[in-house]
Amino acid sequence: MVYGQRYKVPMNLPNYDKQKLHFGFLIGLNILDFKIMQNTQQEEQLFVIKSQDQKGFNLGIVSNYHLGRRFDLRAISTLSLAERRIQYVFRQQEDVLEDYQFVEVNKKIESTFIELPILIKYKSDRYNNGRAYLITGLKYALDLASQKNIDDENQQIVKIKNHDFSYELGLGFDFYFPYFKFSPELKAHFGVSNLKADDDSVFSQSIKSLKTRGITISFSFE
Repeated sequence: MVYGQRYKVPMNLPNYDKQKLHFGFLIGLNILDFKIMQNTQQEEQLFVIKSQDQKGFNLGIVSNYHLGRRFDLRAISTLSLAERRIQYVFRQQEDVLEDYQFVEVNKKIESTFIELPILIKYKSDRYNNGRAYLITGLKYALDLASQKNIDDENQQIVKIKNHDFSYELGLGFDFYFPYFKFSPELKAHFGVSNLKADDDSVFSQSIKSLKTRGITISFSFE
């Protein structure tokens, strides 16, 4: 190389963005919890309800349709394994002369989701072998592990509905390698459906509204 001459980075996959349709796969980590609105009129002894976030795993198939220089339409069929916990703190008093005692009860909610998001991807210009992007859209999720219709004679289960809708916002980066494109992505999603199922247990009646919220960190290979 001649002294002073600028080194030119080789352009990987130069015709990649000219393809109308391409596919890939995705793996990721999800961190989910609930946004809870408490129904304080149902249980005087209930002191507080808190949602505790838990980690899960995502595996999906990516379908990407090239709309234009800046925009792509993406559908990502995903299997998502997730867990959430709700912490109930009850205030009890055995005798009027005694101080209150606080009893903590934790309820674990495990879910297996089939997720079908439809997303719009807005891309920056490609610089050498990378670019940044923003992504947003709507997602439908079917919870295959929902216990909504299970008979619970002891009233110990927090029943939630099996259909959920949410909107998603995120950002990521595309890195072009000689044989594939690698894309790390960070995405937040916010449920719009009230997942509380009708039930007579104190754990369900104490809740007025229950909505999903969470963060997903994913890595796609296309």
